[in-house]
Amino acid sequence: MPPSLSRSGVTLAALHRLAAVTVLGFASGLPLALTGQALQAWLTVEGLDLAAIGFLSLAGLPYTFKFLWAPLMDRFECVAALGRRRGWLVLTQLVLAALLLALAATSPTLALRSFALLALAVAFASASQDVVVDAYRTDLLGPAERGLGASLGVMGYRLAMILSGGVALIWTDAQQGGGWSWPEVYRFMAGVMVAAAVVSLLLLPRLPRLPPVRGANPGAAAPAGEHGAARHDLLGFLAVLAAVAVGVVLSDRFAPGVAAALVGPLLEGSTLPAPLRQRWVDLTALLLGIAFTLPLAAWAARRARFGTLLAGVSSYFAMPGAVAFLFFIVLYKLGDAFAGSLMTAFLLKSMAYTSAEVGVVNKVIGLWLTIGGALVGGAMMLKLGLWRSLFVFGVLQLLSNLGFWWLAVGGKGSLGGAVLPAFDWGFVKLAAATPVDGALLMVVAFENISGGMGTAAFVAFLMSLCNQRFTATQYALLSAFASVGRVWVGPLAGVLAESIGWPDFFLFSTVLALPALVLLWWQRVPMRALEVTPASA
Repeated sequence: MPPSLSRSGVTLAALHRLAAVTVLGFASGLPLALTGQALQAWLTVEGLDLAAIGFLSLAGLPYTFKFLWAPLMDRFECVAALGRRRGWLVLTQLVLAALLLALAATSPTLALRSFALLALAVAFASASQDVVVDAYRTDLLGPAERGLGASLGVMGYRLAMILSGGVALIWTDAQQGGGWSWPEVYRFMAGVMVAAAVVSLLLLPRLPRLPPVRGANPGAAAPAGEHGAARHDLLGFLAVLAAVAVGVVLSDRFAPGVAAALVGPLLEGSTLPAPLRQRWVDLTALLLGIAFTLPLAAWAARRARFGTLLAGVSSYFAMPGAVAFLFFIVLYKLGDAFAGSLMTAFLLKSMAYTSAEVGVVNKVIGLWLTIGGALVGGAMMLKLGLWRSLFVFGVLQLLSNLGFWWLAVGGKGSLGGAVLPAFDWGFVKLAAATPVDGALLMVVAFENISGGMGTAAFVAFLMSLCNQRFTATQYALLSAFASVGRVWVGPLAGVLAESIGWPDFFLFSTVLALPALVLLWWQRVPMRALEVTPASA
């Protein structure tokens, strides 16, 4: 074959890989908003109180525990004919579609418990899809493609959030948008997930097959052969599930009483109303339950010789700086996650912006700016490298939280505004011209651009830490740590915002962004060792 044709073929293959990463980013981002900010908007419209909305953010719990079942996706192929990863993609996307239909048929006011359980199931299926998407992307892209691939994945992810978290808000505005109900929105999103499953089935590049994993936990007797190893993985997973179930039951039985004994005396002399004091007790009980359940699950995994999980974890911790990297992963997006955990409720309830204005500015314009920030961040990484990109973008993320503090203390209306004319693009419309607050637009623009840059660098960093043998396990573990802020701050954020007010809440979120930058500076040598130069890629 002539050299020019060979080079052309490589270019087309690279474009196919990058297009696949973009599409899967979209499929990954769509259900996240439907269990996050879109769900917040639905619950706010239904009249649930702020603290209750904060606790319902725990529907995202599976994102922090997905590393427990990710090893099964490393070990087993769902549909052998589809090759590595793609069978799991099709399955999780079809399950998501079915669960979104079920959620659309459930009322959050008449059947709150069933609604919460369905939202939890959607998050479980979404987290499972993320495990496969992250592993597929990491396996598919070479080191030199990771920066751009991370940017395009973020772009697809944010495009999905524009649809499910922004356009959906406009659709549900009775005066300005289409007047859709939230159940109608969720039924439409179920159809989009079916379309994603068709794309995964027919159009994604096939990954090369790896030799089977044959070890188990280092230091333990290895199972006899591949079938023995697979059997131990299944038994190990069941043992972990049983341990988690026991932890949940015991925590539900004993943690509330222990929490009341611990924090009740501290709250008795406070000026907080009784319902808010009870929220602090509930939050303490939740943390006690987690502190008991996680070590119990780890003990069960070791006793049952959950080989792929233990081998993947051992492989990660053999890396220099592994423990410090885990702390950094938790901290890097913590301030950003804390500030954004109740953003929709803050803008709709406290700042009294209309649903259409929030949808246009915070969810549509803002997310387009996030996409721009991700693409610019990916381009800048080629010049700055991984470590400097993480540091510069982290500083920008920190500063963006101060913008919401300024908005909360009186920034609304201080910069004037503009009027967005009415439009009808078929899939979304504004029935009448909508005022857009200049202060809101400026704050959202800065926050989304800096957040997009930080996310692109952060995803590239996570990919650089993974061993291809255990990609699903390790990336799920690392991204679970990364989601700690996004998921676990929800209950604390709701209680804290009601306790201290929004201005101090955003100042606190700014302070939370500082430890990651200190740790990043301290770990600059091992962090730079992860960077790949073009010559070595």
